[in-house]
Amino acid sequence: MSEKIYVGVDVGGTAIKVGICNPDGQLLHTYEGPTEASKGTDTILQNIAKYAQQIVVESDYEWEQVDGVGVGIAGFLDIPNGIVKFAPNLKIENVNLKAYLEQELNKTVKVNNDANVAALGEAWGGAGRGIAHCVCYTLGTGVGGGIIIDGKIVEGYAGMAGELGHMSIVPDLEAIQCGCGKMGCLETVSSATGIIRMAKDAVERGDRTSLSQVENIMAKDVLDAAKAGDEVATRIVNRAAFYLGKSMAMIAIVLNPQYFIIGGGVSKAGDFLFDQIREVFEKYTQDQAKENVKIVAATLGNDAGVVGAAGLILRG
Repeated sequence: MSEKIYVGVDVGGTAIKVGICNPDGQLLHTYEGPTEASKGTDTILQNIAKYAQQIVVESDYEWEQVDGVGVGIAGFLDIPNGIVKFAPNLKIENVNLKAYLEQELNKTVKVNNDANVAALGEAWGGAGRGIAHCVCYTLGTGVGGGIIIDGKIVEGYAGMAGELGHMSIVPDLEAIQCGCGKMGCLETVSSATGIIRMAKDAVERGDRTSLSQVENIMAKDVLDAAKAGDEVATRIVNRAAFYLGKSMAMIAIVLNPQYFIIGGGVSKAGDFLFDQIREVFEKYTQDQAKENVKIVAATLGNDAGVVGAAGLILRG
């Protein structure tokens, strides 16, 4: 019998990326097409189905080899039933994506949120390959996350497991309100947005920093300034790293993962950031919970979503 393959679909606001993976989580082929969200829900759904078929046509594989199709999408989902309750970036509401695609494709379909799917991608075919227990952070506009235990995504009762950016970790005296409405969330200090906010606050206060010469401060500017020895930038990066490390210490005693995998734009700072996170983690984590635990960089980049989506069929 021919080798089974798995199709993963990563649905974004402007593009839909599709990938083919083998049973070992290796990405064999990719395809990308426009989402065409402005044309409405029906067009988006048709494009998902069309691109899932198109990638197989363009590859060296046959449709009969496809063992299932997984889809990652941002929004509020009824994961067990594959229903997109509301995807704000796509304006999709109350659509049974699983049922629609199973009818169109005549294959098993699984649907999950984009953060869980990216985490599964890293665990299955990326930095966590061969590791059964890992927790993934994505440091971007916010702090995304996903939990993989025994090789499977942990979703929780209402699908809220892995919302790492909304751990309330910053003490009240230093806390600000998060976009979610709560105070002191991790992403207020450890996301790219949080780092930029702290830098702009410092400049507005008149703190002596090279960042005052930067017209439009980005997180990379802050990280680069810290690497160059800027005291204000160093303080900001130290704070971001401190709360990341402390959040991992809290997670370690609850879930005891073997790997923490960090991806997203901020993670590109590399060991300059990671070493600080590791130091805090070592300080605040009980010996048994940190033994042989590694904090590593994600390796799949923008491919994590399609690899993880394909992995839903085996591990979702």
